[in-house]
Amino acid sequence: MSGVGVLDKASVLLDIVEGGPATLAELVTLSGMSRPTTHRIAVALERLGMLTRDVQGRFVLGPRLGLLSVEARRDRLAQAAAPVLADLRTRTGLDARLYRRRGTLQICVAAASVGVAGPETDAVGTARPASAGPAAQVLFAWEEPEELYEGLCRARFTAAHLALVRRQGWAYGNEPMVPGAVSLAVPVRTGTGGVAAALVLTGRSARMPAAPDRALSGAAVDAAVALGDALLPGRDGSTPAGRPGT
Repeated sequence: MSGVGVLDKASVLLDIVEGGPATLAELVTLSGMSRPTTHRIAVALERLGMLTRDVQGRFVLGPRLGLLSVEARRDRLAQAAAPVLADLRTRTGLDARLYRRRGTLQICVAAASVGVAGPETDAVGTARPASAGPAAQVLFAWEEPEELYEGLCRARFTAAHLALVRRQGWAYGNEPMVPGAVSLAVPVRTGTGGVAAALVLTGRSARMPAAPDRALSGAAVDAAVALGDALLPGRDGSTPAGRPGT
């Protein structure tokens, strides 16, 4: 316990609801608090987005807790990315970058470059529209239908392109921000199967195969799996930089 009375009481209610939906009466019984106190704190948590109600009016965990969890996973991902991308750059001789989507933008959150792209396009923090290119396709391909529809309204790719990405497990093609370059993008998945980021390898088209070969796709997928492992509960963000012995 924190020693701060109202916070400790709020924590008790969150612990109860974490175990499943609960009515106000159940919260009172399980917490041992008075009904007025339980109601006041539960409603306050609801206003803050920590709790919400299901269709039966029971208290359930709210959307804000989900967002906090996502942000915590993103922090672990950024910490884990540097050694993994550096290893990929060494093994492939290609630019290795990690993109996350924020609304209509894709943002570079980590990079290990060999200079294929200029500093204005591959620097960490660079944002560009998530409307074209392999990274954008991967970031949208596994979205929910409503989000997918919104993305396709602005995109230069189609639902058929994204269906192919889902079947293959990767996207490959011209890099829209780097003339004469080709990118391979693979998804970095969360523990629940969602896509947290797109891992992207970029090289000059003269060096890149017509389609990803086993060595290239294997290196990218292995790195994406390693980064996805950093998102699993209990992980501290340290991640192996590729397969042992490779």
